[in-house]
Amino acid sequence: MHWLRSFLSTPAGRFVGRYVAVLSAGFLVLALRPVNDWVVNPYTTFVADESCVVLNLLGEHARVVGQVLSSSRFSVTIFNGCNGLEAILIFVSGVIAFPAPWRRKVAGVVLGFAAIQVFNVIRVVSLFYIGVFRPAWFDVSHVFVWQSLVIIFGVVLWLVWVRRYALADAKR
Repeated sequence: MHWLRSFLSTPAGRFVGRYVAVLSAGFLVLALRPVNDWVVNPYTTFVADESCVVLNLLGEHARVVGQVLSSSRFSVTIFNGCNGLEAILIFVSGVIAFPAPWRRKVAGVVLGFAAIQVFNVIRVVSLFYIGVFRPAWFDVSHVFVWQSLVIIFGVVLWLVWVRRYALADAKR
C-alpha cells in the first residue's frame, strides 16, 4: 500500500483519486430510486423528445410516447444507459477532478454537457435510421459502435477542455 500512498501524493495521483471519488459518487447518486424517478427518467424522455424534433425536421413524422420514439417505419425505446448520462458523468467527473479555476470548470461542464447531449441526439437519430434501413445492423450499431463512440467523445472532449481551457493559464 506504500506505492498507493506515494502515487496519491503526486498531482496525477490526486487527480485520479478525485476523479474516482467524483465518478463513484455520481454513479451512486444516479442509482438512487428518487433520482432515477425524478431526474433520470424525465431526462431520458427529454432525449426522446429532442430526437423526435430532429426526426420531424427530417420529415419522419415521429412521435414520442413515454420513452418510445416511433414513426410508421420504426420504433425504439430509449432506456437509461441510452440517454448519454454516463458519458456526461465521465466528462463532468474529469472536469471537476482536474486542478483548474472553478470558472473554467463551470464553463466546461455547461459546454461539455451540451456537446454530449447534441452528440447523443445524433446517435439516437442515426440508430433510428439504422433501424429503418438496416435493421440487422441495429444491435451491433447500438451496443458496440455508438455506445463506444459516445464514451470516446466524452473523453476526447475532456482532453480538449484540459488542453485548451484548463491549462490555458499554465501556457502564459
